[in-house]
Amino acid sequence: MKNSGYFSQFGGAYIPEILVPTFDELESAYLAAREDESFWQEYLDIMSTYSCRATPISRLDNLTEQLGGAAIYVKREDLNHTGAHKANNVMGQGLLTKRMGKKRVIAETGAGQHGVATATMAAKFGFDCTIYMGAHDVARQRPNVFWMEQMGATVVAVTEGSQTLKDAINEAFRDWVTNMEDTHYVLGTACGPHPFPEMVSWFQSVIGTESRAQMLERTGKLPARVYACVGGGSNAMGIFSGFFDDKDVELVGVEAGGRGKGVGQHAARLAYDDATIGVAQGYKTYFLQDNDGQMKDTHSVSAGLDYVGVSPILSALHESKQVRFEAASDADVVAAMQKTVRNEGLIPALESSHAFAQAYAEAPTMSPDDNILINMSGRADKDIFTVADAVDDPKWRQFIIDKAEQYQNAGATK
Repeated sequence: MKNSGYFSQFGGAYIPEILVPTFDELESAYLAAREDESFWQEYLDIMSTYSCRATPISRLDNLTEQLGGAAIYVKREDLNHTGAHKANNVMGQGLLTKRMGKKRVIAETGAGQHGVATATMAAKFGFDCTIYMGAHDVARQRPNVFWMEQMGATVVAVTEGSQTLKDAINEAFRDWVTNMEDTHYVLGTACGPHPFPEMVSWFQSVIGTESRAQMLERTGKLPARVYACVGGGSNAMGIFSGFFDDKDVELVGVEAGGRGKGVGQHAARLAYDDATIGVAQGYKTYFLQDNDGQMKDTHSVSAGLDYVGVSPILSALHESKQVRFEAASDADVVAAMQKTVRNEGLIPALESSHAFAQAYAEAPTMSPDDNILINMSGRADKDIFTVADAVDDPKWRQFIIDKAEQYQNAGATK
C-alpha cells in the first residue's frame, strides 16, 4: 500500500505488487504534467478546439418563474463533444498516455458516456481501445455501445456479478495487470487507487474554474448553492472545486435514491446510512457492502450512478461537512427531466437529472435574491430507451414493436 493519495482517512492505493511500477510511472507522469505549464495549455487548447470549452451557463427563465424562490442557472457540460463532462478527463489522460509512450487504452463505463469519450480520444490519438461494460448496462445503453464500436473500440460485455459498473472496473483491472507495458487504463471517475481520484479531479476542475468566473460575470455574485449528481464523483468534484474556498456557497451532491432505502434498492453511499467504510477496487472509501465486505447490489434508473462506491475525496468532504449529500428517487428524477425538457428545451441525462430534482425541490424555499447553479453533466440522448420505458410512451413502444417485426420478417426471408 502506498502512503500518498489520502484525503483524511480515505483513498490510498491498495494494489497488487505487480501493478506498483505501473502506478509509479503514472504518478510520475501526472506530477510532471502538473508542473509543466505547457501541458495544461495544450490541454486547454485541445478542449477549446476539439470539444466545446468554455461551456456556457444558461438561466432557466421559465422554471425560475414557475417555481419561485432562487434563480436557477445551469452549467452546460452537455455541450462538450460526446455529450458529457467525460471528455474533460479522457482528453487529459490521452495526453498523458502519449507522454508515457503507450499505444493502447482501456476503460470501464456504466452509462456509456465515458466509453464513448474514451473511444473518441483513442480515435483521435490513434490508440487501440477496449471498453469494459456490464452486460446489464450494454442492454440499456445500446446507442452508446453502437458509437463506441463505430469508432473502432472493442466493447466487452461483462457478465459477472451484477453486470454493472463495479464489475466492469474489475475486468478492466484484470486486463491492465496482463498488459501494463503498452496499455494505460483511462479510469473514468474520481475513484480507484492514487493518483486517479486526484488526477481525474484535476482535469475536471476546468468546470469549476469556468463556472465561478461565469457566475460572477453574469450575476455579479456567487451562487448560494451548487448542485451536482454523484456517482463516482468526477463531475461533482469538477464543479465543486471552483467554490471550495467560498464559505458562503453551499455544495450539494445528489446520489441515486432509486426505489428507496433497502439493500439493492438504491446507490446512495453518503446520503443514506447503508454504506460503511471499506477497501475495494484499490482504494478506501464508503461502500455499499455487507459485514463481510462483500459488495451489495445497487439500483438506479441511471446507469452512471449505479456504483457501489464513491470518490474518497467526497467521502472526506462528507465527514468534514463541506458538502451536503442528498438522494433523489427514480420517480423524482424522471419527473425533473420531463419538467426541464418541457419547460426549457434542455434534455439533461438521467444522471444529471438527480441534481435538477434536488434543486427544483429546494429552490422555492430560497430567497429570490439567491442564485443556484446546477451542473448539467450530460444530455439524455443515450437514455432514450430508459426514459421512453419509464414514461410508458405508447408511440415509442409501438415503434420498437414494429422494428422488431421488420427484423424478424427480414430474417425469415433470408
